[in-house]
Amino acid sequence: MRRKVYPEKRTVNPNNTKKVAFKTLGCRLNQYETDALVTNFDKAGYQLVGVDESPDVVVVNTCTVTNQSDQKSRTTISQAARANNNAVVVVTGCMANNFKEKLESQENITFVVENNRKSSILSLVDAHFSGEILHPNQLPPDVFRYEPVQKSLHTRSAVKIQDGCDNFCTFCIIPMVRGRAVSRPVAEVLESVRKTIENGFKEIVITGVNIGRYEDGEARFEDLLAQILEVPGNFRVRISSLEPDGFGDRFVDLFKHPKLMPHLHLCLQSGSEKTLLRMRRMYDVAQFRKTVNLFRSVYPDFNFTTDIIVGFPGETEEEFQETIDAVKEFNFSHVHTFKYSVRKGTRAERLENHIPEKIKTERSAQIRELSEENKKQYLTSFIGKTQQVLVEKITQGIANGYGQHYVPVRFKSNGIQKNTVHTIQLIEIRGVGENMYLFGELND
Repeated sequence: MRRKVYPEKRTVNPNNTKKVAFKTLGCRLNQYETDALVTNFDKAGYQLVGVDESPDVVVVNTCTVTNQSDQKSRTTISQAARANNNAVVVVTGCMANNFKEKLESQENITFVVENNRKSSILSLVDAHFSGEILHPNQLPPDVFRYEPVQKSLHTRSAVKIQDGCDNFCTFCIIPMVRGRAVSRPVAEVLESVRKTIENGFKEIVITGVNIGRYEDGEARFEDLLAQILEVPGNFRVRISSLEPDGFGDRFVDLFKHPKLMPHLHLCLQSGSEKTLLRMRRMYDVAQFRKTVNLFRSVYPDFNFTTDIIVGFPGETEEEFQETIDAVKEFNFSHVHTFKYSVRKGTRAERLENHIPEKIKTERSAQIRELSEENKKQYLTSFIGKTQQVLVEKITQGIANGYGQHYVPVRFKSNGIQKNTVHTIQLIEIRGVGENMYLFGELND
């Protein structure tokens, strides 16, 4: 690989306030890490702007989980660099790990920063503007070096408790780009929660790559979650994407706490036992069913959402029908549907009977249609009831947010503010497809 030539120190805007823009693709963990970087740059005196506002620095936080993710990341990098050809362009995230040498060879990219050094991007950029030659590999590797979010692109804030994964599912590249599983110490997590609440956030999201496998000494995920719920303050807690690791009664009981919201994104991936075995998932459909039934026996309206991969190598029509049946049985209010995408270096790449793209597209459409039916059915069950809605944005007099069950709600704002929680009487469903939402009236 040829040696990367880093640009000379460049002149910034005349008032000496450097401007920075961020573009983020992929998972909630990526979103959290971008928000933490936004906080760092804001504290350092940078002005946060859009990519189309002539920034001095553009940070693109990429995703590489599928071929589509790769294409979106490449397009975003290209567009950001082309629109700001004098800017310092920093590419980070999982694509920076997966295609590091290729990205480093591109003239329109200034720095390529791997995930484990992402938290130090501000130091890299500051050094650049000071005329110091600092290579990204000289940054300290630390996946938990992020400050609690203060300046954010979102109303809610995530708290990162874990990174990496040891499961090595046959389709997944995440262990290669995020590394092996590592957990953040309990004391650091709790301090981050406290500071995040002090910074004014009304809702935090517990996030990581495989948070159900959290382990710090004798503390496991349920232990940590119980301590988070006891942190003083008026705030709500959500759990991000979770693997179905067979949580028992104690985990279910934690949802009786008023701070813990009744929603889980529990990753099924397939309703076929044979497909799950080829995927090397760590559970079966019966175990998944037991978890869902356990929750709904205690909380009948508990909201489950999920991920489904269609067209995995060897997936027969019968196996796909088993997935259809599972989506119907478990009544997911939303299914994040992926067409299987070959990832170089994974075991699934070497499996036989890869499914034609046309069939994957057809199966994906069937799951999406079923997901929309499920969503409408679930939203309908809330008409006439109330939800505690955290207002995320207000547009033309209409407040938008999510209730405690993670149902989308809109209502006339009547002078209320963002980042406030209100009781909303739900009247009707509006919108179509994935854009369906509940419309209601203020009932504080």
